Amino acid sequence: RPKVSLYPFTTLVPNLGIVELDDYTRLVLADMPGLIDGAPRGKGLGDEFLRHIERTRAVVHLVDVSQEAETAPAEAYDTVQEEIRLFSTALLDRPALVAANKVDIPGAEDGAKRLEEHLGYEVLRISALTGTGVPELLWKIKAMLPTG
Repeated sequence: RPKVSLYPFTTLVPNLGIVELDDYTRLVLADMPGLIDGAPRGKGLGDEFLRHIERTRAVVHLVDVSQEAETAPAEAYDTVQEEIRLFSTALLDRPALVAANKVDIPGAEDGAKRLEEHLGYEVLRISALTGTGVPELLWKIKAMLPTG
């Protein structure tokens, strides 16, 4: 139950959850606190949660592509990547994908397209609120994980 307020992020501590896919595969997912500019230098929650990311096998960047987002999607993604790089360049080598969230909001598709143009590859479109695209996201996560 995230605390919701005027934070640049709502998750204050990592939350773990287990998802079971149709093929009985179980994935353990971790919802990490939002990363803000300056985190490795102690700003916001600092780098406390970045140590948790070091234990993951893959990273999913969930980017708000709605027009209501405080930061443009490409800028938000670049900020997170830079803060991760400053903490540990090894994390940048992990399998990763980008999910454009809030596609249920009118105008968000434009944000998703601009993010794709910036990145140069396809981003998954999801709505955490409605569940649109979430099953596809889970299967993509499974596919990018090392097997064995």
